[in-house]
Amino acid sequence: MTKRLRWGIISTAKINDALIHAINGAPRSDLRAVASRTTEAARAYASQRGIPTAYGTYEELLADPDIDVVYNPLPNKLHAEWTVKAAQAGKHVLLEKPLVTTMADFDVIAAAAQANNVVVFEAFMALHAPQNRKVAELVQQGRIGKLHLINSWFSYHLPPENADNIRLHPDLDGGSFWDVGVYPNSLSIMVTGGRAPQEVWAVQEIGESGVDVSMSAQLRFADDVVAQIYSGFRAPLVQGAQYIGTEGMIRTSAPWFPGMQGRTAFGADPVIQITNRDGSEENIALPATNPWQMEVEAMEACLLDGAAPVVPLSLSREFLRSALAVYESARTNKPVALTS
Repeated sequence: MTKRLRWGIISTAKINDALIHAINGAPRSDLRAVASRTTEAARAYASQRGIPTAYGTYEELLADPDIDVVYNPLPNKLHAEWTVKAAQAGKHVLLEKPLVTTMADFDVIAAAAQANNVVVFEAFMALHAPQNRKVAELVQQGRIGKLHLINSWFSYHLPPENADNIRLHPDLDGGSFWDVGVYPNSLSIMVTGGRAPQEVWAVQEIGESGVDVSMSAQLRFADDVVAQIYSGFRAPLVQGAQYIGTEGMIRTSAPWFPGMQGRTAFGADPVIQITNRDGSEENIALPATNPWQMEVEAMEACLLDGAAPVVPLSLSREFLRSALAVYESARTNKPVALTS
C-alpha cells in the first residue's frame, strides 16, 4: 500500500460528482481511473472531469494494479456482483448505500472481504458527518434524559413520468425506502447504540412501476425507544430529525446534508438545537464539512493508519436487518419481530 490511496470509479453515475469532489479534496487520495460500459463513454466522462485513465469495461479497471480502492455506485441489484469481483481483484471498496438488499448478498460480500483481506464499507456519508455523530454522543450521554422517541424523514419529488430512473425500477431493487428511507433507518440505529430494532411496523404506497413511493415505519428498540421514520418520492424535498427524551429535545433541520448546498457547495454551519425541559434553549453550531469527503478520509484512515471503519459491515448488517423487516411488515401489513 502506498502512502496515498489510488481510486477508481465503476460507472458514470450522477452521484459520482460528489465523490470526485471529495476524493480531489482529501489529503491522501488520488482519483486515477473511471470505467463505463463503453470506451467512448468512459473517455468522454474522464475528459470532462480530469480523470487520467478511462476503461471501457469494469473488468479492465479491476485488473489495474495501480488502483487500490474502488467506489461502486452501481444500481442496487449489481452491488454484490461487482463488490465481490473487486474484492477478488484485491481492491478495497466504498460501496454506495444500500450495501445490498438481501441477507444472502450481504453474506457473500462479507465472506469475499474476509477471504481477500480487503475493507468494504457502506457509503453512508451522513453517518460520517460531525453533526450526527455529536447528536449520537449527546443522546448516549443522557443530555436529554432517557430517550423516548426519534422522528426522522427524507423525501423528494420523483414523478412517475421519470420512468427511466433506476429508483423506479423494481428489477433493480428501486423504491423510496432503499433510496432515502435507509438514511433515517441507519441514523436511528446508530443513535440508539448500533443494534437493529426489536420490532417493526410499516405502511407503504406502491407506485405505477411497482416500487414503494412512500414508506412510513415505526421501529421499537430496546428500552422501549421508538423511532418513527418516513421516506417518499411523492413529496417535496424535506429532511429532518428530532430526538425526544425525559429532559429535553434535540432537533437537526438538515441531518443528511448538514451545512451543504447541493453536493459540493457549503452553506451555513449546521446547528444542533436543544430544548430543555424548562423551555430554555441551546444551540450547538458545528463547522460545515463535506460528508462525502469524510467517508473518503475514513477509508484513508482504515487503509493507511489501521483505523476501524466508521460504518463497519457489522453495523451495515443491522441496517439491513431493519430494512428487510420494514419491507416485510409493509408487504404483510403485520408487525415483524426481529431476533438477534
